[in-house]
Amino acid sequence: MTVEVKQLTGGYGNQPVIHDIDFTLQKGQIVGLIGLNGAGKSTTIKHMLGLLRPMAGEIAIDGLSLDAAPYDYRRMITYIPETPVLYDELTLEEHIDMTAMAYGLTKDEAVARSLPLLRIFRLQDKLKQFPQNFSKGMKQKVMIICAFISQPQLHIIDEPFLGLDPLGIQSMLELMVEAREAGRTVLMSTHILATAEKYCDYFLIMHQGRLVAKGNMQELQDALSMPGQSLDNIYIRLTQGDVNG
Repeated sequence: MTVEVKQLTGGYGNQPVIHDIDFTLQKGQIVGLIGLNGAGKSTTIKHMLGLLRPMAGEIAIDGLSLDAAPYDYRRMITYIPETPVLYDELTLEEHIDMTAMAYGLTKDEAVARSLPLLRIFRLQDKLKQFPQNFSKGMKQKVMIICAFISQPQLHIIDEPFLGLDPLGIQSMLELMVEAREAGRTVLMSTHILATAEKYCDYFLIMHQGRLVAKGNMQELQDALSMPGQSLDNIYIRLTQGDVNG
């Protein structure tokens, strides 16, 4: 499985926000999407999800584009937004059932996959409750459970640690590692660079709507002549304008 974003330019209305974004994600990677607020991370993600239409460029997963195969394309992705989005009128159990239907899972498959996740996030006794009454952290855990039961080829996660307690953060990281080991790909937008450096295999660094660097830690260090430097230091160098992107 490969995810290809080629020369992507896009934004809102006729106003481009991102310019000539070009990268490839490989199977079995955790990829960190790094950038300041307003760098274009969320806009890039929205184009990958099909929420925005590109002004130029192409996006494909395993060679499939959203235009050519919208149903198959969308079933290869799950998305966890920065702010949980849930249905007030559905219980936790019904959110799981709805996710199973959307991704073509049987009831038995959904139950088998969700039970370990419910235990991890200590929500196994909340199945009949309505998440509208949950804390933000609990709502985020519902989003995580629904995203991971489908076991898609690509997980897109926007600021995954916001609202989570330390145990929730560790559980989330373990799920991402398990997804990588199972050959799935995780694209994670985050500001927590020390965690990204520890867990990510590859990095996409955005600044002012452009992709200014990409690669693993060794490749970034080599490209910037910063041997042994941390992701924090590399990021600061790139976003302070000391290096031309």
